[in-house]
Amino acid sequence: MTDQSVPTKPKALAVASGGGHWLQLLRLIPAFEDHDIVFVTVLESYRRQVSNKFYVVRDANRWNRFAVLTLAARMAWIVHHEKPDVVVSTGAAPGYFAVLFGHLFGARTIWVDSIANVDRLSLSGELAGKHADLWLTQWPHLAKAAGPHYAGAVL
Repeated sequence: MTDQSVPTKPKALAVASGGGHWLQLLRLIPAFEDHDIVFVTVLESYRRQVSNKFYVVRDANRWNRFAVLTLAARMAWIVHHEKPDVVVSTGAAPGYFAVLFGHLFGARTIWVDSIANVDRLSLSGELAGKHADLWLTQWPHLAKAAGPHYAGAVL
């Protein structure tokens, strides 16, 4: 029998590719301090930067369809298995699929487009924005009334 008087923390699935995407995701973590956070990224070496549950997925891009299908299947499994209350991503392909499947499985979804996208939104961001409850850009001149919205920069 479980003690129903002890509230459980909501679960956040935090997803990013490597490099700047990962660094920007880590900068967002204080916003989820009241959540149990599960991380998903593309490099095993990032595991030592966090103490939370951690998954590694294969990165992919639009030029390698097999890798994209493999990534999509893995992210669908992770989202289904973890059952997050919220999915947050700073990109790129792993984040897109996390937001897509999070949305389909009923999680709240947040996409923060990378600060590296100065002139236009990323392809992943354009796609993910359709499934995000909160769609953000880090550049005020890229914000639009229908989204993405500007609320400041992560870096």
